[in-house]
Amino acid sequence: MRPLMLFSVLLLGMLGFSGGARAQAEEQALVDRATLTLQEMMGPADNTGDARALLRNARGVLICPRVFRAGFFIGGEFGECVLAARGGGGSWSSPAFYSLVGGSFGLQAGFQDAQVISLIMTQKGLNAVLDSQFKFGAEAGLAFATLGRSIQGATTAAVGADIVTIGRSRGLFAGITLDGAVLSANSSAMRAYFGREAGGRQVVVAMELHNPGSDPLRGALMRLGGPGSGSGNSAAPSGGTTQGSAVPGRVQTESLPPASGGHR
Repeated sequence: MRPLMLFSVLLLGMLGFSGGARAQAEEQALVDRATLTLQEMMGPADNTGDARALLRNARGVLICPRVFRAGFFIGGEFGECVLAARGGGGSWSSPAFYSLVGGSFGLQAGFQDAQVISLIMTQKGLNAVLDSQFKFGAEAGLAFATLGRSIQGATTAAVGADIVTIGRSRGLFAGITLDGAVLSANSSAMRAYFGREAGGRQVVVAMELHNPGSDPLRGALMRLGGPGSGSGNSAAPSGGTTQGSAVPGRVQTESLPPASGGHR
């Protein structure tokens, strides 16, 4: 009986390890897609300079690689997103994981698959997003801006906004609004990615946790939001920089200053 019991314990352990590795692989895939989305939407295209100027001054960024909208009469939207924030030295945090869910009622039909980036321009906006339930367009005291098909002039259009949303559908920039959508922390995804229980503030504000798999995303944020990455006269944050140009559609590995705090 004892060999059988030992075999059972080992088998259960292997199954548990396999399940944890598979879950972490799913979260890593989301982080990789977020990196590609950032590079594609903030890359070297001629009309994204103003958006990069906004990124250079952003306190945080929420990246949703795929937001699905569908419905007939009763519609809804769903997406998985990652949130990162800028540290005092100019580096970026590892990502915290969030789910976006919304609903609407009206005469509508069809399906839409969009990439969405929300630039969080103020500390007030970041604090609101980090709350347990955040509703786009409905938070008292916050100013929201949505950039349309042309994002040229974005630095002017977004003056005074706490959160600026940029959307792209089927390869074209579009005036996508998230009004009414609710953003909630995905605790199970953060547990899988960092190997322990974690909250959004622990990850993006205190920077207590770090996963090396997020270094390409952090590097892209530093590069695209760094000096000379866009138009405008705002000063870039001080701190470490990365070398190399962005290559759309490809995840790159960067040499970064280590994030503070523990790791998996």
